[in-house]
Amino acid sequence: MVLKKKILIRIGSLRHGGAEKALINFLKNIPSDKYEIDLLINLYSGQYIKEVPSWVNLHYLLKGEMITTNRPHEIPVKAFRVLYQKMFSKFPGLLYKYILKNKKYDIEIGAIHGMYNDILTSPIKDSKKIIWIQNDIFSLKEYTPKVIREFFKFDKILVISNKLEEEMLKFAKNENEKQSIIKIFNPIDKNDTLEKANTPINDMPFTDSKHPTFVSVGTVYPQKGYDRLLHVHKRLLDEGFQHNLLIIGDGYDLENIQNLLNSLNLQKTAKMLGYKSNPYPYLDKADFYVMSSRHEGYPTIIAEALILKKPISATDISGIKDLLQNGKLGIITPNSEDGIYEGMKKFLTDKTLSDHYKNEIENTELPFVLEKSVQYLQQIIDEV
Repeated sequence: MVLKKKILIRIGSLRHGGAEKALINFLKNIPSDKYEIDLLINLYSGQYIKEVPSWVNLHYLLKGEMITTNRPHEIPVKAFRVLYQKMFSKFPGLLYKYILKNKKYDIEIGAIHGMYNDILTSPIKDSKKIIWIQNDIFSLKEYTPKVIREFFKFDKILVISNKLEEEMLKFAKNENEKQSIIKIFNPIDKNDTLEKANTPINDMPFTDSKHPTFVSVGTVYPQKGYDRLLHVHKRLLDEGFQHNLLIIGDGYDLENIQNLLNSLNLQKTAKMLGYKSNPYPYLDKADFYVMSSRHEGYPTIIAEALILKKPISATDISGIKDLLQNGKLGIITPNSEDGIYEGMKKFLTDKTLSDHYKNEIENTELPFVLEKSVQYLQQIIDEV
């Protein structure tokens, strides 16, 4: 009888997001007879909780809904959660004793870059350690060169785009460190995306409009650039380019973006639908996808937009050149308000462009095939 590898995987929550979805797709598609997996989440929250396979042992530090705003009555709860989690970060022995019951692991994985210190301070010194970098840490101020050097304490560093791989290699000091960096595409379940896109909906805005609709999906944080997207929407309308804009998602910046929408008098042409557990029918019914992000790691929603054959205009952020194959499958714009403007304007002025990109997507083999990504990740785990 072959002994199963004991693996601990850590992530903040299982709320909607590319890293969370990639992890769930991985767990749902690896063989349960080869591994014994414990999944530890800081907050028992999110739409993907129900998709964790039954054979995976699920542990958590806290239970409750994610708080994405800063309302006064929520601040004490947020403060308690932060302090509680910091206690386990400062005294990891308590976590492994009381939450994980002194279990020993062969491999420990941080499924998102923010878990790097939690994995490195594990009291299990002889476990192999893997970090999965799911965001463009090089654009985040807290990830100084000193912090980035910490990542080389891991046995393997998984990165999800060519840009992240190139940036990480600049910090490698020897051949061993270079070889520890592995590029791997996030696994995307094409069939699941197509199936969810076919779900009937009755609240799609602008169905009676004769003008095209742009859609954007994502957590409403400043990094998503929805402020500049609204300014571009207004600018195009003022110049006579009639169109609609739909933003799907929530987050702590939601109120600010809604206020901006109102102050620009865009209520008739722009709508914010808030969080949708299944955004794909809205994406499917829209004419174009627009990404206005200031930075990302690997925007999973772009991969899903490609699966739905949506014409895309996206800012030049990490992962976009990989996903859109250097502009073959969609418009890649400069990462600026003017860039977003030019990308959207191209679709509104050139009626042939939409069919051109749909045809290119139709005739291209997309690189984020679920089976290939899962197989590669499994190989990394087996060989570490």
